[in-house]
Amino acid sequence: MISHGGYETGVAPRRARTAATSAVTAIAALLLVAGCSGPGEEPPPQSAPANRQPVQGDTQARDDQPAQDAEKGAGSGQQDAAALPKSPPRRISIPSLGVSSALEELGQQKDGAMETPVDPAKAGWYTPGPPPGAQGPAVIAGHVSWNGEPSVFHRLSSLKAGDRIEVDRADGKTAQFTVDRTAQYPKNRFPTVEVYKNIDHAGLRLITCGGQYDRSTRYYADNVVVFARFTGSR
Repeated sequence: MISHGGYETGVAPRRARTAATSAVTAIAALLLVAGCSGPGEEPPPQSAPANRQPVQGDTQARDDQPAQDAEKGAGSGQQDAAALPKSPPRRISIPSLGVSSALEELGQQKDGAMETPVDPAKAGWYTPGPPPGAQGPAVIAGHVSWNGEPSVFHRLSSLKAGDRIEVDRADGKTAQFTVDRTAQYPKNRFPTVEVYKNIDHAGLRLITCGGQYDRSTRYYADNVVVFARFTGSR
């Protein structure tokens, strides 16, 4: 999320870099945990089970199982494509889920938390991060449910390795991504570095809520994250 120019030497600069990295990690943790929940988020009747079991091609985080590297998931064997120039995204499509959504722009709230989409039927692109198709980990978040009705990412946890995601961009190109894996994490053990770390290619992370729903606080206990890699454009 933050790049530094130039070179640094000596003990003091190393300490400064460590402090800066810690600060970025702390901010990112807040962004990720707060990025998909809201007071109106409530599961519909007969919705997907609260304690979801891993789907095929999926990894569910546990205390005794460190998260896999996002770029070493099951994947589909497709080669990464060269990253595109930066251009804002306009729409996301997930054919296997029947999802097609215009994208809101998500910034940061005053407390540093990621904004959530105003319209629960739409997903949102986190604008401080790279746009989908450009180098780096682009982030798109969406609600899983709202006021007892399914929302745009209601079935996100069912995505499997090899599934396709497409993002239409302002430059007229459609960035195509292939799912590496889908994982579910308790919000207090979210793999912040894995999701937000700098990468040398174009990646995509889709985030929503999942796990046990607490009706007293109207929040889900977990986050569902889809890790995908850029495999081409048209």
